[in-house]
Amino acid sequence: MLRRAVPVRLRAGVRQEGRRLVRVPRVGRVDWGGLRRLTPVSRENGYERGTPIDRYYIDGFLARHADDVRGAVLDIYDDHNSRSFGSDAVRSVDVLHRTDGHPAATVVADLADAPAIPDDSFDCILLVQTLHLIYDMRAALATVHRILRPGGVALATVPTISQRCVDPDDAYEDCWRLTGYSARRLFEEVFPPPLVESETHGNVLSAVAFLEGVGAEELTERELDHVDPLFPVLVGVRAEKPPALTGTMS
Repeated sequence: MLRRAVPVRLRAGVRQEGRRLVRVPRVGRVDWGGLRRLTPVSRENGYERGTPIDRYYIDGFLARHADDVRGAVLDIYDDHNSRSFGSDAVRSVDVLHRTDGHPAATVVADLADAPAIPDDSFDCILLVQTLHLIYDMRAALATVHRILRPGGVALATVPTISQRCVDPDDAYEDCWRLTGYSARRLFEEVFPPPLVESETHGNVLSAVAFLEGVGAEELTERELDHVDPLFPVLVGVRAEKPPALTGTMS
């Protein structure tokens, strides 16, 4: 196969590169370099070194679904994501926070128990790195479905691997890590399965880099964009509430 597909003058180089890519260090010969330490390179997820690796995947996911950020939008904690990925199609933005006193909050509620938020309030809900901080995720997703308008979309990201999230104000606690399968199943319990899409991002290199707090700029796009389903860093989910039925039955 190699002989037919590759010119003779290039075959040696292709074989050498192939051997380099599949070479595995012998036991006891792994070169840990600067990572052989008991503390990470950064405890701030790499913010002081550039873009956190999970943020690279989050931004890519939201950019691909930017057309869904429209109408009345509910953002969580602040309006960064709605400002960054919304357009003129956004009519209004509300920001939800769990506790009083947050300067950006226009809605104070716990998504797991939010009867004060009216049904069918929002065209888009941005759940960026939010669900894993809610113990009762099922109740939170039931609320999300209830307060979405018919035809509205929830865009969610959740970590599959990361350091534990710590809130200095104790407004939330880190509860869960999800896989692509479990995230999709949770959404399919409240949204019609054909209207739920999920995707995973990351690989063993980007996972290790993220745990160490290495910035995304310290890896190449090829290294970041390679998807290994056995070593995901992040799951993205798009879930749509069915459009309202039109007309009446005779």
